Amino acid sequence: MSKRKKSLKSTIWGGRFVGETSDNLIKFNSSIDFDKKLYTQDIEGSIAHAEMLSKQKIILKKDFLEIKSGLLKIKKEIETNKFKFRIELEDIHMNIESRLIELIGESGKKLHTARSRNDQVVTDFKMWIRSDLDSISELLKELQKELISQAEDNYEALMPGYTHLQVAQPITFGHHLLAYVEMFGRDRSRIQDCKNRMNECPLGSAALAGTSYPIDRNFVAKKLNFSSPTRNSIDSVSSRDFAIEYLSVLCLIGVNLSRIAEELILWSSNGFNFIVINEEYTTGSSIMPQKRNPDAAELIRGKSNRLVGNLVNLTNLLKGLPLAYSKDLQEDKEPVFDSSENIKNCLLNMIGIIKSLKINKNKMLKALQKGFPTATDLADYLVTYLNIPFRDAHKITGKIILLAEEKDCSLDELLLEDLRSIEPKIDSNIIKSISISSSILKKSSFGGTSPRLVLKAISEAKRRYL
Repeated sequence: MSKRKKSLKSTIWGGRFVGETSDNLIKFNSSIDFDKKLYTQDIEGSIAHAEMLSKQKIILKKDFLEIKSGLLKIKKEIETNKFKFRIELEDIHMNIESRLIELIGESGKKLHTARSRNDQVVTDFKMWIRSDLDSISELLKELQKELISQAEDNYEALMPGYTHLQVAQPITFGHHLLAYVEMFGRDRSRIQDCKNRMNECPLGSAALAGTSYPIDRNFVAKKLNFSSPTRNSIDSVSSRDFAIEYLSVLCLIGVNLSRIAEELILWSSNGFNFIVINEEYTTGSSIMPQKRNPDAAELIRGKSNRLVGNLVNLTNLLKGLPLAYSKDLQEDKEPVFDSSENIKNCLLNMIGIIKSLKINKNKMLKALQKGFPTATDLADYLVTYLNIPFRDAHKITGKIILLAEEKDCSLDELLLEDLRSIEPKIDSNIIKSISISSSILKKSSFGGTSPRLVLKAISEAKRRYL
């Protein structure tokens, strides 16, 4: 038997196994290539666990001090790339414990008293996700800041509002950007909800049944900044709903990012020309010299599919598992780590795009002249000034639109006698009612697009989110 395999059995399995472990299984079973990301959390959790063991007189205080010193040395080794990760030790937990024993001897063998890798890994994982959610929330906040800044610079800039990607009504560019501020605000609130729900400490649940040692789970939970210990040891080690919820939150962030990316792609195209995306976030073509492609936005749009896939991956993984722990749960980390990396890259690039965005106000205004964007204002005029029921006003407006299409002109280019040929009661007040500037100013209901309200909404957004 090879030295490597003897080391494997004596470190992890103890005396239960006499045969060799297949090299194929060693590689297949190992998670060290990806779960080494958890080293900070594993060391922090182990120090808290060892301190509790000492406080409860399960180990000596000198053992705890040696364990703590050894773990901090290991952390420094990892951070300075001096630590040698070994595939035969499977995961970050056994790699650290094995090195600890090498450094401090017998005291290191006492660290795993009253715990299992089952409760250890889920505690590390929760701590990692909790910290990662904070980082993502900060990036969302930075994105909101840039959106609010652009909205403030363009609170009066007129543009078409669309439904079905057809010109619908006049809005301001600032109002449109604030819609995404609200969407990302809800994403941040979901992050906080996710953190609150997952913030219970599993450590002390051991393999699945708890432990007979007189441990203090409340002490460990407090040390690791959890609100409380988990309440059921079986649930503690077998549930990954917190990771699914995390992926769900990231998936929704990705969907929202994809939607704004899609609009940036459209607006920067030749058909719109509403905006110019900075060269930093565009690329060229290998064959067409004139091209400037919005690759950053397109990749953000594309990455959202990956985030959806990771959510489905982990959800499907969990649905068929009996309680308590199964090795399948080792597959929980890669989709989480992948989604984390990709959502952060998406956010960083979107922040850069929005911060450096150039707005073509003239093109937006010109686009607003098409598609009869004040048709609803015309119907409202018929209701307000002529006391015509809205459904009838809607029908009359439709006929006026047909007339304008026949004459190939906008609504405000129709003559008064043209309008009266369809509805004789129409008077000169209609001209003011159907102008674009009038339409914008009149949208003064709470949450509306009136520039005055947009300025108030910007001020409120700063207070709520920044």
